[in-house]
Amino acid sequence: MKPIFPYFYEKVCYMIPVIALVGRPNVGKSTLFNRLTKSRDAIVADYSGLTRDRKYGEGQLDDKKFIVVDTGGISGDEVGIDAVMAEQSLLAIDEADVVFFVVDARDGLTPVDEEIAKYIRQTSKPVTLVINKIDGLNEDLVANDFYTLGMSAMKLTAASHNRGVLSLIEDALAEIPDHDDSLLDSHGCKIGIIGRPNVGKSTLVNRLLGEDRVVVYDQPGTTRDSIYIPYERHEKPYTLIDTAGVRRRKNIRESVEKFSIVKTLQAIEDSNVVVVVIDAREGVVDQDLHLIGFAMDAGRALVLAVNKWDGMTQDDKKAVRRELDRRLIFLDYAQMHFISAKHGTGVGDLYKSTDQAYVSAFAKWPTKRLTELLVDVVSDHQPPMVRGRRVKLRFAHQGGSNPPIIVVHGTKTDDLPDSYKRYLENTFRKILKVKGTPIRFEFKSTENPYATPSHKLAEKDKLKQTRVAKSKEFASRRAKSNPRNKKRQK
Repeated sequence: MKPIFPYFYEKVCYMIPVIALVGRPNVGKSTLFNRLTKSRDAIVADYSGLTRDRKYGEGQLDDKKFIVVDTGGISGDEVGIDAVMAEQSLLAIDEADVVFFVVDARDGLTPVDEEIAKYIRQTSKPVTLVINKIDGLNEDLVANDFYTLGMSAMKLTAASHNRGVLSLIEDALAEIPDHDDSLLDSHGCKIGIIGRPNVGKSTLVNRLLGEDRVVVYDQPGTTRDSIYIPYERHEKPYTLIDTAGVRRRKNIRESVEKFSIVKTLQAIEDSNVVVVVIDAREGVVDQDLHLIGFAMDAGRALVLAVNKWDGMTQDDKKAVRRELDRRLIFLDYAQMHFISAKHGTGVGDLYKSTDQAYVSAFAKWPTKRLTELLVDVVSDHQPPMVRGRRVKLRFAHQGGSNPPIIVVHGTKTDDLPDSYKRYLENTFRKILKVKGTPIRFEFKSTENPYATPSHKLAEKDKLKQTRVAKSKEFASRRAKSNPRNKKRQK
């Protein structure tokens, strides 16, 4: 396993520059991150200490690519969780090729800025002093305060207005050699870790990585953003996505937490396999079911991880198992693991299940095999009669992946009952050996070509119809005006 740095650490870390954004809290690092990556991946709000983990993003300027690392702020008097956040920022400096030291022009030079600059100089990393928030200020007066730091490279920016950002990245990448795109690997399987707050998601991520990659603290809501962590295990690429815990709507007070939940739901959509972490000591609650339901609606493959299994009595374990079997009966296709993220018990088995679910989610089946399977399934158990007529299923083919979509063609498929659809899904899943991922069926009925004209009449045919209609009308009027017909009517 390649710890600390992303999936391209071994092959291309010297070819794609890595830019770390460091500085005090609330100086505009996340805003600059979004500008450099041309995204909204980092949560931005008027709130100090919002970013808590290292966040990676990809940027590109013309034909040059680069990696941007957003970090939490360093205040100099860190205690508790802030101390852990500061360690993440220092690790980002160590793994970076270029450091953007971001300072606030409105606050001027502070003692904390001097301490950060001292540490950066000790690392011998190329550093650019980014004086942010210069909008409405005299640039010459602002820059004078920061000359005492002794940094040759200095840039004045207003990240919120995209001022000076282009020249900043151009100068930073000017001396970077071009890279070879052929050396880049894919992200591999994207594994999203979701669950309620404080169920052990970040602890599980660190255990899977084998290092303290994300901030772990005995406080609900520690993770506020979705953290993407590419890496390799046994020469296979993975991307772990640590997400913020999702609470019930009535318990959400901070506006920041609302954005965090949105990012979590977006991470579920972006994942290939979703690992749902459940607290064994609290059992399955309604919020767990809501999260599972959202992942199922998104069509994502699922793996259940029942955490905090260590230290429980046998009676408690039996009770938890009974509750899981009762409340999660609809998830019979998902693998369930009883783990302890803190001690590592059973964590390694998650990889086997995620790999199986990933392979099943992207499986490809030929049309011939699906059609033959459909014929066999229908011959064993035919669809029921609907209004005196039987639904006929003729052939099937694959319509997509992640999740697998099987399109079935036939007649009157709109009248097919849900029970028979479940029969098809369960049978196909068993025979095709699909594990961990849902299978979606789409039914299409053959239209009757004689129900409505499928083509428009040619102009000459329209004229002919008009002539025929006029001839009939003329003949009818002539027949009525004939004296012989009038006598007959009398």
